[in-house]
Amino acid sequence: MTTSTHRDHFFQTSASLDEQERKQAKSQNSNGNPIKLKSKILAVCADPVNQSSVYVALSSGAVRRVNIETGEPTALFAGPVAPLTSVCLSPDHKQLFAGCWDKSVWSWDIASGKPGRKYEGHTDFVKSVTAARLRGEDLLITGAADAQVLVFNIANGERLETFKGHARGIQDLILDPEAEDSKATVFSAGSDREIRQFSIFGGDHSTEPLLPHDTSIYKLFFDNDGDLWTASADKTAKCLVRENGWKANMTLEHPDFVRDVVVYEQGGWVVTACRDEEVRVWNRSTGELHHTFSGHFEEVTGLVLVGSTVVSVGIDATIRRWSLRADELQRAVELVKNGPSETTEETNDGTMLTEEEERELAELMDE
Repeated sequence: MTTSTHRDHFFQTSASLDEQERKQAKSQNSNGNPIKLKSKILAVCADPVNQSSVYVALSSGAVRRVNIETGEPTALFAGPVAPLTSVCLSPDHKQLFAGCWDKSVWSWDIASGKPGRKYEGHTDFVKSVTAARLRGEDLLITGAADAQVLVFNIANGERLETFKGHARGIQDLILDPEAEDSKATVFSAGSDREIRQFSIFGGDHSTEPLLPHDTSIYKLFFDNDGDLWTASADKTAKCLVRENGWKANMTLEHPDFVRDVVVYEQGGWVVTACRDEEVRVWNRSTGELHHTFSGHFEEVTGLVLVGSTVVSVGIDATIRRWSLRADELQRAVELVKNGPSETTEETNDGTMLTEEEERELAELMDE
């Protein structure tokens, strides 16, 4: 028994060293023009004011604004001492919000960089934040591992609504772009594999949940047709068609958890981020894999479209850029074909975290 234990330990140690060596070697690649930061990047959002910048939420507890053209950080928003999981801007683009593992949502004045109001009310890690102007009010909508969706008045911090329904934590929130202000609806994705719809200004809350996946749903994205794209830990991304009762008409199979999905309308591409370190480009019409961008050497955690460029971020603390322009994408495909490439269950402990979320937390805490 002792010999077997030692042998297992040897193989585990050997495999771990091999993996470290692989990542160290891959980390030297320059694919995607990497911008290297000092902390794991857990989320990203575009800067609607400056098209060459993005905001990234860091495991160190800060948000950085980074110019993706020059690679230079242009602003730092500090204060939290726990990891930040999500980031968004206010409807007037003057305030920045970030969901935090300390169970609160932090805010900053973008011009001065000074911390503002903290929005509190969740009893577990905040995982998603979004903001919108509805009925003349600027609202902050938040979701957390406590399985609740809260709605705040941004100006005075008052909590306006509390929505419950999920059995486990919220992973992502998105507003229905086709709903009128008076019938504003937020879609929420959960670790319970459900997608639920909540009417922000009251009404019928008894809508049956959508169950397109086998396990946790990480991200939601509406395309210009009003259809809903989903990214899941069941290793698939799907398109749910509005006109067909949100039934899936396309499934994109991956080798590992799908962490994010966006649609580039002009090119007809769907782009996905995966835990296997890859960014994939799919033909939106056929569902066929068109190209794989390799460069990240840890899990890819988020995507955002900036013009014809998709920006990816990851646990490897890098921001990378991949062009979706027809000529440049074709050049990337031909380079792979013709030349050598550089690439080579739920717990019951009361925290309402799934196994993959606990692994994520453990990694963040190790840092």
